[in-house]
This record gives sequence, structure tokens and C-alpha cells, in this order.
Amino acid sequence: MDRGDFNGTRGSTTDGVAWSAASPRRGFVSLVGVGPGDPELLTLKAVRALAEAEVVAYDELVSEEILALAPEGAERIAVGRRGGGVRHHEVDLHPVVVERARMGRRVVRLKGGDPSIFGRVGEEALVLAEAGIPFEVVPGVSAALGAAASLALPLTHRLVSSTVTFVTAHLASKEDGSPDIARFERQIADLPKEGTLVFYMGLGTLPQLATALERAGWSLETPALGVSKATTPEEHHVTGTLRTLPALVAEAKLAAPALVIVGSVVSVQARIEGLAARSASEAPRAREIPARLLASLRKRFARLAA
Repeated sequence: MDRGDFNGTRGSTTDGVAWSAASPRRGFVSLVGVGPGDPELLTLKAVRALAEAEVVAYDELVSEEILALAPEGAERIAVGRRGGGVRHHEVDLHPVVVERARMGRRVVRLKGGDPSIFGRVGEEALVLAEAGIPFEVVPGVSAALGAAASLALPLTHRLVSSTVTFVTAHLASKEDGSPDIARFERQIADLPKEGTLVFYMGLGTLPQLATALERAGWSLETPALGVSKATTPEEHHVTGTLRTLPALVAEAKLAAPALVIVGSVVSVQARIEGLAARSASEAPRAREIPARLLASLRKRFARLAA
């Protein structure tokens, strides 16, 4: 979409930000996916958006290394689950994003993973469109793709899995606040009966998930894996079956953000992992972006934006 015209007459607002309702300077919002955690998995388009940002609104899971790509003078606002006293599920888009854009600011809304995969981009884009605010969506590496690459886990495999399904394992609540187990089991029952299943936000519902999958026709002996903080230095995973994984996850104390991957591809990953462990070499893990590279990226994109 059009990046917006940043010219126009401006007055002032109560917080000192120049803006005129009669002739506003048009703002612009970038809904940016920053990937699963490793800053080196950012796209160049995401880096450019950050380099041009005047306001950065970010989820609590976005790392300091990624935030450091924004100009030092950019306003940084924590939103998401805990930021600003507004929980992310209570609004379609945090009010501060719309407010700053209406003031003519270039706003970057940072979101973990990819905005289009359980990232609420549909709700947020609709709010911006209805408000007449120009915006763009910048894709990011989804948590599932990041975890699969980091673990050398093939989400599809020509011999064992020709499909992959991304599922939210969040347990919805009834009107009285109690968990809606029946609705959860109906949703699980509608899933494919083979292939690969990737469950987002599934740690807290693993026992219910295993039971629902069994009732839907999946064997409790199906290979299953839980991975926490994939692509980061704190990455940790455990491998078992649908029967054993809940206990393994609890014993390992896996923490969010985490994924649960179910299917025969998990056995392929275990085989690859076992063979790779024999090698003396180790693939490099996620690391901070060097300060010199940060400075170079900022300078490059500042020239492009000029």
C-alpha cells in the first residue's frame, strides 16, 4: 500500500506532538513480523521499516537486539499482553498505534513470528483500513518454520507426511469463565488424521490436547515434540509420543513461547539429531547483531529513505 504523504500543516496536541485535525500529516503503520527470536532471521524489509520508524510498538517477546535496529530517537512503547495496561485480546489493535499514526507518525508494530499466522493481522489491518490509515504487512519467519529449521525437523517429508497444519491450541472459555473442553475437542476432531500438526500455544493444554487427538483417531504412540524458545540461545526441546509428552514437558519445565509438533516427521528429526550428534562440529546458535553491523544497516537505510 501507499507509504503515505508526510507533508502538511500541523498544530499541536496535549502531549506536545505536532498535528492538525484540519490538515493532518498522514501517518503510516508497518505491521512487522520479527520471526521466532533469532535477530538474524529478520527480513531486509523488516530492518528497513525499523530503520525508518518514529514509533516502535512491540510485544514483550521482541528482543532488545531487534529493538536496537530502530533509531535511537524513536519512541518505544510496550504493547501486547502486558503493555500499557491493555491486554492484547481486549482490543483489535492497541489504541496507541492508531493514535500515533493519526498524529502523522511512522509507526512500526512489531509482532513475533509472522503476523498472518495467529498474529491478529486481520483484526489490526481492518482497524487501520477503517480509520483510513495507510499500512503495510511485512512477513516474518513463523515460529513453526524457525523451529523446524533450528531442529532440522522436516515439516513435510515425501515418505511420511505430505501435509502440515498449523493449529492454535488455546483453550477458549465459556461465558462463566470455565474452559470449553467440548468446543476444543470438536476443533481437534476436524483436523486431518495424518500428516504433521503444529500446535501454537499448546503447553498449557497438552493433557487435553493428547486426549482430544486420541478421541479424534490419532494413536497415543504417535511421535510428538515440544520445543521452547526456538532459534534463541535458550532453545530447549523434548521428544516423546502423545502419551508421554505431557509428562516430559512438565519435567523439563518448558516455558512459552513454545510449539508442539505431532507426526511421523518427529521420528525423522530424532534420527537426524542422533546422527548429527556424532559430528564434532556444531551449528552456530543465535547471537546478537554486532554493533558495527547495526550502525551500517542504519546508515544504509537512512540513505535509501532520504
